[in-house]
Amino acid sequence: MQAARQAGVIIRSRCGGNASCLMCKVQAEPAESLSPVTSKERMKMGDLHERNIRLSCQTRCWAEVTVTIPEDPLKAAVRKRLAMEEESGE
Repeated sequence: MQAARQAGVIIRSRCGGNASCLMCKVQAEPAESLSPVTSKERMKMGDLHERNIRLSCQTRCWAEVTVTIPEDPLKAAVRKRLAMEEESGE
């Protein structure tokens, strides 16, 4: 999360980096360039780390990584609704 902020990329969070809101999930790879999964991450997210999904507030990178930030759920819902209305001609 800190690296993203330094790069001017906003990752949503409400808990201040305490792994309690789960809003800062990202997909990051390669896993070898990331810190080990923390106990907080494992407790909150189970085995999602096996699909390279991590909490950005708990993950540190040691080398170059590619990070994908999921689309905001509200924005995704609005986009989907607008697309449906466009298709139906409303």
